Formats: sequence, C-alpha cells, structure tokens
Amino acid sequence: MLHSFIVDSFANRRHIIRFIIILIGLVYIVKLFVIQVVDSTYKLTASSNVLRYVTQFPARGLIYDREGKLLVYNEAAYDLMVIPRQLEPFDTTEFCQILDITKEYVDEALRRAKEFSVYNSSIFLKQVSSKTYANLQEKLYKYPGFFVQARTLRKYTLENGAHLLGYVGEVNNKIIESNEYYKSGDYIGVSGIEQSYEEYLRGQKGVNVYLVDVHNRIQGSYANGRLDRKAKVGSNIISTIDSDLQAYGEKLMRNKIGSIVAIEPSTGEILALVSSPTYNPELLVGRIRTKNYVTLMSDTLKPLFNRALMAQYPPGSTFKVVNALIGMQEKTLFPYTKYECVGAYYSRGLRVGCHFHRSPLNLIESIQMSCNTYYCNVFRSILDNKKYPSIRESFDKWREYIMSFGFGQYLNSDFGNELKGLVPTKQTYDRIYGENGWRSLTLISMAIGQGELGTTPLQMANMTAAIANRGYYYTPHVVEEIEGDFDLDERFYQKNYTKIDSNYFEIVIEGMDLAVNGEPGSGSTARSAQIPEITVCGKTGTAENPHGKDHSIFIAFAPKKNPKIAIAVYIENGGFGSTWAAPTAKLMIEEYLNDSISVPWWEEYVLNAEINYNAETSKHME
Repeated sequence: MLHSFIVDSFANRRHIIRFIIILIGLVYIVKLFVIQVVDSTYKLTASSNVLRYVTQFPARGLIYDREGKLLVYNEAAYDLMVIPRQLEPFDTTEFCQILDITKEYVDEALRRAKEFSVYNSSIFLKQVSSKTYANLQEKLYKYPGFFVQARTLRKYTLENGAHLLGYVGEVNNKIIESNEYYKSGDYIGVSGIEQSYEEYLRGQKGVNVYLVDVHNRIQGSYANGRLDRKAKVGSNIISTIDSDLQAYGEKLMRNKIGSIVAIEPSTGEILALVSSPTYNPELLVGRIRTKNYVTLMSDTLKPLFNRALMAQYPPGSTFKVVNALIGMQEKTLFPYTKYECVGAYYSRGLRVGCHFHRSPLNLIESIQMSCNTYYCNVFRSILDNKKYPSIRESFDKWREYIMSFGFGQYLNSDFGNELKGLVPTKQTYDRIYGENGWRSLTLISMAIGQGELGTTPLQMANMTAAIANRGYYYTPHVVEEIEGDFDLDERFYQKNYTKIDSNYFEIVIEGMDLAVNGEPGSGSTARSAQIPEITVCGKTGTAENPHGKDHSIFIAFAPKKNPKIAIAVYIENGGFGSTWAAPTAKLMIEEYLNDSISVPWWEEYVLNAEINYNAETSKHME
C-alpha cells in the first residue's frame, strides 16, 4: 500500500515537472516570436548599427518657357543627417567651425532629433554648401552618427516670373499627415507652377541601403543592392509663358502697384502674368529663404501677394462692353439706339457723372467715348425688361450672362490660389433692402462696373479673350506640355461659350476699334494705345477708389482679325485708364507682336513713371 502511494507520488511529480518545463519552453518560444516577428525594436536596433538607409531625392523637373528657354533648373546641395543612437562624444568646437554653426545650435538640433527618433535619421543641418561639404567629408569619420545626404535646390536663369513659377518649401506636419509620400525634411511646391504641377515635377524618391562599420563609414552596398530603389527624376514642363514678354512687363511695372495678364485667345495660354511689386525668385531658395520670407511678408507693399490672381478690383468702364452685349442679346439695345448725355446721368435726385462729349451717341460711339449716361440707360433697360415678372428675375438673367464670361467664379485655371471675384446675388440686395425694396436705380453703379462687382486681372483678361474670340474662351492655363507620357487636363482644350450670340460681338469690337483708332478730336478714349500698322481694339476703365486716387484700367486685343494676344492692365492709383494702363498695354502688345517698340518715347514715359500710391489703399484693395 505504502509502495503504491510512493510510486503514484513520483508519477505526479514527473507530470508536474514535465508541465513546468513545457510551460517555460512555451514562454521562451512566445517571447522569441514577439522579439523576432511582432516587435521590431530589437531588429531596428541591430540593423541600425550596421545598415544605413539613404533616401535618394530625385531632381525636380526643369521648367521652360514656350520657346524652350530654360527658366528653372537644379543645383546640388547637401543635408547633414544624424542618427542619435549612433552618436558618440565628439569635439563640438571643431565640428562647429567646419559647419559655421554655434554650440547652441548643435544642442537644439540634437534635442529635436532625439525627440523625432533615436533610431531613425533626421536632418541636423539643411542645405550645406558644396565647399562646406568638401571640408566635412574628410573628417566625417570623427563624428559617428552623422552622414551626408544629397539633394537639389532650385535655381533660376532670370530674375522674373516669381509669382508664375512659384517656390519650393519644406513640408509641414499637416502635409505629412495627409500624404504618406512626404516625410519630415522633404520639400514641396508652395505656389505657382511648382505647386500646381508638384506631382509631376517632384519625381519619385529612391533609397540606397549601405553597410557601415563601427566608425560609421560606408563599407559598401548591402546585399549587392537588391534592396536599393532608384529615384525617378521629375518630369520637365514646358510653360506657356513668353519669358521675354514677362520680363518686359515686370520692367514696365516697376515703381507701380498692379498687374498685367496677357492671354493667347486661340488657346487660353497665358503669355505673361505680372504682379507688381514682385521679388527675385532666388530670395526664397536655400538657407536664406526663411529670413527673406519674413522680410517679404513684413513689406507693406506685399510683394508676395499675387495681384493677378487674388486682388479683387471693380472692373470700371471696361465692364460697359459686357452690358452692351447683354442689352443686345435681350433685345433692349440695338446698334442704332441713341441716348442723350449732358455730362451726367440724372434720375430721381441721383447723379452719375460723365465727361463731356458730343451727344447723342449710338452704341458704337458709346464704347468709343465711354459714356456713363449711355450705360446707365442700357443697364436699367435690361433690369426693367417687361418680359420678366419682377426685377429679381431680370437680375438673375443679367447675372447669368455675367457669369458666362467667367466672372464671380473660379476660372479653374492651373493656378491653385486664384480667387473667384464677386458678382452679387439677388439675396444680397434682399438682405440689405428687403425682397421688394430695390430697383434698377438701386444697382445703377454696376452699369459702369462699380458697386458690388469684384474681378481679378486674370478674369478681365479672360473676358477680353472671349470678346476677341467672338463669344467663347479657353480656360486660362500656364503649362503647355508635361514631358513624358502625360496629357494636360481636357478642360484646357474645351471651348467655354458665353450666353451671347456671336454676331453681337462685332458691334462691340467696332466700338473698341474706334476707342483706340478713332481720328484726333473724335472723342476716342484710348488713342494712347495706338500701334502703327496693328489694329488694336481696346476699352479704357477708371475704377473709383474710396481710399485714394482712382485706378487705371485697360483691356485690349490685337490684331482685330485673328487676334494673337488679349491683355488686361490694372495700375492702382493710376487715374484715368488712358493715362497709364493703355500705353502700358500698347507697349506689351507691340513687344509681343513686333518684338520692337516703334515710338521709344512712349516706353520712356511708362518706365519713368512713379505712380503715387497709398499703403492703406493697397491694404484695402487686397
């Protein structure tokens, strides 16, 4: 009995011991599985000691003008990288001398790197020059944990086109979180072509995996390069810009505030887009970028502000041609329609001033002489049209016509920061005056392009292109071709038709012809835009400015038949449209079509002008 008990007791102990051994084995197996498969910390620690993953940044695509002239290219630069876990004590004095940095910078940069990751590399110092890199490379073995990564910086062949081309800047946390392609320290297009075509220009990053020794020196490629991935260079871009015309426009706009936009009507291609004041694009490249950006941002004239796309101005008298077209379409206006003018429009105690000219005028003459009284009558005849049950319905119809010219909406160009301007709705006036509290006379300022209307220079140039095309426009765009197997968006090849019949445009164009080319003493308002042997069709505008001197506006296209260029010029505080905007447009058109200026003193007149401006005016206009 006792013997049986002892035997059973030993058997139970064997089972318990066997169970304990199996349990311990399972614990080890699970632990090893977690370490080797689930938890990558140990793997990272081991591999980071012997492997270095170096990102290969692709060169961004080059940018050319429409004639194939190089505008933007790349220059080699170097980022000094650091892996905090591989750091060893080093001589900071020598290190700082090589890099021309301070001990405080070293401490702060290493603190940020450790916060980011002790195992992964991050940027210690950006954009080290080639000369500094050469000095550092010889002594880099003294500084385990540091290595150099090559990248490129943008360089510019000209000092022009900053707003067009845009600039490249470092990605922020928001971009990193929303797009897995970008990592801390990467660069991205911030504005202009660089931003709009970032996906094509940036290319695709690659990676090289290297073996390193205990001194952090590369010993060779890991696994014969099987884990390497080549970078793919970005696609080159052919822009629509005429770089000579762009440079000339910026030259003409020196000492002035405003914008010039020139478009090829037959394609919608932007030939020049000038915003003044501007800046040298080189200022926003390299390690000086941050300092220069702060300086430009603090400039009261706002050189970073792209007035061509983002400034909203009243169109002034240039808008009369649109109201003329709507009146003819609605059958409330005809070429033979005449209105008297006695120097102003009067109605129910309201007065809208006009300059003195012969009277009465027909439709073509009203455009030639830019009569305010005429267009007050035209505008009221449109809104008081009896075929609509109320002014709210007739206003909706008027607004529909206006929108068909691209006003009050995004033109959907290939610029990411264009504004849509403003064309008020009937609800706007319902809120102000009540649903039945407003009439055509309430809105009379819009007869002459004032009041609640707001347009951008790009929209005005687009409207001019629509008139030049006799009723349609192509969506304005600044890129002609993306090299490689890429096509531009279909929207750039489609005609956008206005809601005006094409036959009505010839009447308006006759008036625009006479406005520029009428005989001396005929009352033509834009004779300062005449060009020998080229028929320029144009319309002046003078936009009222409650904060200072009026703004000078001019729209035009040329030649009259088969137009090659449509242009809008806006010069803040420039006074009458014929004074500054018209001769500026004349010079741009002649430079583009003839590649020369026939009357040099006109050029001197514009170049030597220093238009008086008020900083408060600029602030309000923006």
